[in-house]
Amino acid sequence: MTAILLFGIVVTAFCVLALNKVPIWVWAAFALSAAFAILTVYGGGAFVQFLLLAPGLILAALSVPFVRRNFIAKPLFDGLRRTFPAISDTEREALAAGTVGWDAQLFSGTPDWAQLKAVPPIQLSSDERAFLDGPTEELCAMSDDWDMRHNRRDVPPEVWDFIKDNGFWGMLISKEHGGLGFSAQAQSLILGKVASRSPDIAIICMVPNSLGPGELVEKYGTSEQQDYYLPRLAKGLEVPCFALTSPNAGSDAASMRDVGIVCEETYKGKKTLGMRVTWNKRYITLAPKATLLGLAFNLLDPDNLLELDKEDIGITLALIPASHEGVVIGNRHLPGGNLFPNGPTSGDDVFIPLDFIIGGRDMVGRGWGMLMECLAVGRAISLPATSTSAIKSVLRTTSAYARLRRQFSIPISIMEGVEEPLTRIVENAYTVEAARAMTAAMVGAGQKPSVISALLKYSSTERMRQSITDAMDIHGGRAICDGPSNYLQAAYQAVPVSITVEGANILTRTLITFAQGALRCHPYLFKETEALQDKNTDRGFDDFEEAFYGHIGWSLANATASMLHNFSGSRFAKGPGHVPETEQWYRQLSRASRSFAFVADLTVGILAGGLKTKQKITGRMADALCELYFLSAILKRFEDDGKPASDILIVELCARNSLHRFETALQGVIDNFPVRPAAYIMKLVALPLGIRSKPASDRLGKKVVALAIQPGDVRDRLTSEIYINENPEDITGILEYTLKLAISLERAEKAIEKAVRSGKIHRHYGSDWFQEAIDKKIVTAHEADDLRELDELINKVIAVDQFTPDEVIPHYKTDKTKSTSDKSGQATKEKQKNVAAE
Repeated sequence: MTAILLFGIVVTAFCVLALNKVPIWVWAAFALSAAFAILTVYGGGAFVQFLLLAPGLILAALSVPFVRRNFIAKPLFDGLRRTFPAISDTEREALAAGTVGWDAQLFSGTPDWAQLKAVPPIQLSSDERAFLDGPTEELCAMSDDWDMRHNRRDVPPEVWDFIKDNGFWGMLISKEHGGLGFSAQAQSLILGKVASRSPDIAIICMVPNSLGPGELVEKYGTSEQQDYYLPRLAKGLEVPCFALTSPNAGSDAASMRDVGIVCEETYKGKKTLGMRVTWNKRYITLAPKATLLGLAFNLLDPDNLLELDKEDIGITLALIPASHEGVVIGNRHLPGGNLFPNGPTSGDDVFIPLDFIIGGRDMVGRGWGMLMECLAVGRAISLPATSTSAIKSVLRTTSAYARLRRQFSIPISIMEGVEEPLTRIVENAYTVEAARAMTAAMVGAGQKPSVISALLKYSSTERMRQSITDAMDIHGGRAICDGPSNYLQAAYQAVPVSITVEGANILTRTLITFAQGALRCHPYLFKETEALQDKNTDRGFDDFEEAFYGHIGWSLANATASMLHNFSGSRFAKGPGHVPETEQWYRQLSRASRSFAFVADLTVGILAGGLKTKQKITGRMADALCELYFLSAILKRFEDDGKPASDILIVELCARNSLHRFETALQGVIDNFPVRPAAYIMKLVALPLGIRSKPASDRLGKKVVALAIQPGDVRDRLTSEIYINENPEDITGILEYTLKLAISLERAEKAIEKAVRSGKIHRHYGSDWFQEAIDKKIVTAHEADDLRELDELINKVIAVDQFTPDEVIPHYKTDKTKSTSDKSGQATKEKQKNVAAE
C-alpha cells in the first residue's frame, strides 16, 4: 500500500511539473526529493543510492547557467551548425510567405478554443448578398453545359460578355480601382455557386480572382500600373492570364529555366533599360484568349546594370501585353474534355522594358515571395470553393435521384449498398463546407494561411473526387452516357483539373503540407533553424539556447499530457466548456492535438534534412493534420449554424470518422518510422492502446442519410449556396420538382407498390395500372392523376440520352480547323526534329 501511495505521489508530481513547464532547478529539487523519499522508506546500498540520486544531481548541475551553456547548448549548437542543411533563398521565401493561425494551435498541442471561436461565421454585406442572389444566379441560369461542351466546344460570347460586364473578374480588386472589393467569403461563395452549375465557367471566373495579374498588381504594383491596369481588369477590358508553369518546372517552380537578361536597347525611339526574356510555359488558363500576360522568369544581370552587385537577381514577375512583339500565344491544350481556354505561351529573346515588371524596379527578384503569398490565398479560396460546391451539388442531385430511382420495388436510397456511398457524400459535404467557410473567414480577417491553404486544397479536391465517383456509382449507366440531361459528366471531367492545378495533390500532400507546416507552425523549430542559419554566431547561439530549452520543456509537457489523455480516455483534456452537445469531441480533439504535436516533434527532430525524402511519412502526417483541422471546422460550424439539434447526428458521424482516420494516419507513421527506438516511444506516448477511435456505425449512417434525402432544413443546410431551381424542364430542376411530388405521394405510391407485389394490379408496358388501381379503390382518381404525372417525371429523371449516328459526329470540326491542326502538328514535329539534331 505504501509503495502504491508513493508511486502515485511521484507520478502526480511529475505530471504537474511537466504540464507547467517548470525550470530545471525545480526538476532537480523534485528528483532529489523523490530519491530521498524512496531511500527513506526502502533504504538501499551505495549503488542503489547512486542510481536514485544521480538524475537529481545532474539536473542540479545543469541548473547552473555556466554549466548548461558550455556543456550542453554550445556543443549542440556547434554540431548542428556544421551539419544542418542550408535553407535556400526560395525555401526561405516560401516559409516567410503567408501567416500561421489555427494550424499553429494544432501543432502546439494546446489549442486555444477562444481563437477558434473568434473566427467569424459566414458574413456577407448587402452588396455581396445582392450579387450572389442576382448576377450569380443569372449567370448560372444562362449556362447550358451540354451546349458548351458538345455543340460549341467553347463558352458563348454572351456568357463572356456577362462575366465582364458584371465585374466577375474584379471581385478582389478594390472599389477604389474600379473593382467590387468583395470579401474572401463572398468570392468563395460566388465561385462555388457558379461551379455548381458549370465547372468551366467557374474556372473562367476563378483564375483572374486567384493567382493572376489583378491580385499581384493590387498588392505589389506601382501606382501607375494600378491606375491603368486595375480598372481595365475589373471591367473586363483586359483578359488576363498568368504564366508560371514550365515543362521542366511544374510543382518545382523554383527551378524554372525561363530567363531574362538585363540590357539596354532602343524601345519606341528611346534608349531603355529592360530585359531580353526567353520563356516556354504551358497549362496557362485563359492564355488562348488573353490580352494581358503575367509572366514569371528568372532575372540575370551579368553587366550589373541594376547596380545590385549580383548576377542572379532571382525570380521576377512582369506584365506583358499579349500583342507585344515576340509574344507567342493563342494555341490551346485540351484538358480532359473541359472547354475552358487553356494553352501554352512562349517567347524567344523578347525585349521588355523594366517598367513592365510588377512593382517596377524595386520588386526585381522578389517574385517568388509574391507568388507564394498570393498562391497561399488562392489555394485557400478558389479550389476549396469549387470543390465544396461540387460535393454539395452531387449530394443534392444524387440523394434526389436515389430516392426516386427504384429497384426491387423500393427506392435505392434505402438499399445499404447505396446508403454507404451516400453517407460518405453527406459527410464530405458537411465537413468540406465547414473547412471552406472557416478558412475563407480567416483570409477575410487578414490571414494568409499558407499551410492551411495547402492542406485544404489537396484534401477538398480529393474528397470531391471521392464524392463524384460515389455519385457516378449510384447513378450507374445514367451518369456514364453523356448528353444534355447528364448533370454529372462535366463535374467528372473537371476532377483531374482540380487535383492537378496549383500544385499536384501528390506533392502538395507529401512535400508541402507537413514539411512546410512543421517549420512554420512549430513553436520553437523555426526559431532554432533561423538561429543555426544566423551569420552572427553569438546572436545565433543566444537565440538557439533560448529556443532549445523552451523546446525541451514543451516536448516534455506534450509527452506527459498525451500519455495522460490516451490512458484516461481524454477525461482530463480541456474543451471550451460552453457547448455541452460537442464537449466530448473538443476533448478528443485536444487529446489528438497533443499526440500529433509529440509525433511531429520527434519526426522533424530525428529526420531533419531527410524529411523531404521520407514522403510517405510526411504524407501521413499531413493526413493527420488535415483531420485535426477538419474536426475543428466541424465543431465550429455546428455552433455557427446555431447548434441545430437535427445536425448533431451529422457532427457525430463526421467526428467519429475524422478521429479514426487521424489515428490510422498516426499509426501508419509509427509502423513505418525508420528509426525504430523512436517509433516505440511514439507508440507509448501517442497510441499506447492502439487505434481506439472507431468509425461511425452503419446505424448512424442510415439515420444521417434519412435526413439528407428528406426535403427540409437539414438537406438545405447541407447544400446551401449552390444553384437550385425547381423547373421541371431543367436538368437538375426536374429532380427538385419530382422529389417534392414523390414525398407528397408516399402513401399512395406505397399502396400501388403493395398492390403490384400482391398481384391485385399488373404493371407492364401497354397497361393502365393507375386506372386499374382506381377501379379497385386502391387510390383515388386525384391521387392516380398525380401518380401518373410522377411516373412520367421519374421516367425523365432516369432516362438516358440517345442520338442518331449523324448527331454524334463532331460537327464543330471544320476543314479549316483540321487544316490548322494538321499544320500545327507538322510544325511541332519539325521543331522536335531540329531540337533533337541540335
